[in-house]
Amino acid sequence: MTIKLGVPSKGRLMEKTFEWFARRGVTLARTGSDREYAASVDGISGVSLVLLSAGEIPRELATGRIHFGVTGTDLVLEKLPLWEQQIESILELGFGHADLVLAVPQAWLDVETLDDLDAAATAFRAAHGIRLRIATKYHRLVREYLRYGGVADYVLVDSQGATEGTVANETAEAIADITSSGETLRANHLKVLSEAPILRSQATLWRSRVADVDENDREVVAKFTALLSE
Repeated sequence: MTIKLGVPSKGRLMEKTFEWFARRGVTLARTGSDREYAASVDGISGVSLVLLSAGEIPRELATGRIHFGVTGTDLVLEKLPLWEQQIESILELGFGHADLVLAVPQAWLDVETLDDLDAAATAFRAAHGIRLRIATKYHRLVREYLRYGGVADYVLVDSQGATEGTVANETAEAIADITSSGETLRANHLKVLSEAPILRSQATLWRSRVADVDENDREVVAKFTALLSE
């Protein structure tokens, strides 16, 4: 058997991941066109590269179809409610930093905290007869955060596209989304609540707890993790 390493298949996250491994003597490369997913690993034997979308990697780790994977903390915690039983964090890689935040219209001058948001949500329902809508693709993390924060009168609206535009398009009153600089939020006249973010995320190397390994695989895993920890 070969130890399988899953990494993002495109974009800045793939490039940064390739650079991070290269600095540790492991060369990852695509061997086909951008439409192909063939890839190679040099610098360590017994490891093969699997190119996946960042969102697929948590699932593949949790089912044991790959042994290691690089993806963001946000995707793991959102997609795997029991992630600590299925996978483990090996190393934070120091790039791909982003915060999952709650943002409301800048015009809401009296809404700065979760308590303020709770009051605004109650007032919104009293005035309009419907719950305040929060657009997000991170339903589990946002719901948990709002529950602990004491916010009740809201409904989550699924958003898989340009979440920041949903307020301007009047399909939501607030949003919860990943941001690195906040520029897109400001451009859409949104402000982040003053509370701590829902989650601070970064690219992380994860290991599956459920993937099959034999005696030879265990030797490869030990060499691989030792090499990357240097």
